[in-house]
Amino acid sequence: MLMRTDPFREFDRLTQQLLGNTSGTWSRPTAMPMDAYREGDAYVIALDLPGVDPDAIDIDVERNMLTVRAERRPVTKGDDVQMELSERPLGVFSRQVMLADTLDTEHISADYEAGVLTLRIPIAERAKPRKISIGGGAERKEISG
Repeated sequence: MLMRTDPFREFDRLTQQLLGNTSGTWSRPTAMPMDAYREGDAYVIALDLPGVDPDAIDIDVERNMLTVRAERRPVTKGDDVQMELSERPLGVFSRQVMLADTLDTEHISADYEAGVLTLRIPIAERAKPRKISIGGGAERKEISG
């Protein structure tokens, strides 16, 4: 159903933290953590986006490519505030997932609760298992040569 992610993603994240580059830009967004699993007749994708305004989340499907983009902007602080520690990443986050042809991309639903974006993608009717009956004809034809 899904393409595997880059195995070096965690290494890239640590490198970015060491170099102080934890902000994503529109040209180079940061990846967001994701879980994907099957639940009944649907695939579920859960993406962590804590602190992101729902209006700053963009979900697109083009052919079988699902793209989720979000932006976490800095909170405006007063002039008398001095930042002591800043570990929460800001900027643009993006994730692309290649969906199988067996999923119904026309009926994707999205919910955002407690900082988690949950996408439900139903399995297409044509991909569900079905029983095929065998017709028993009364006439049998014999081939002779």
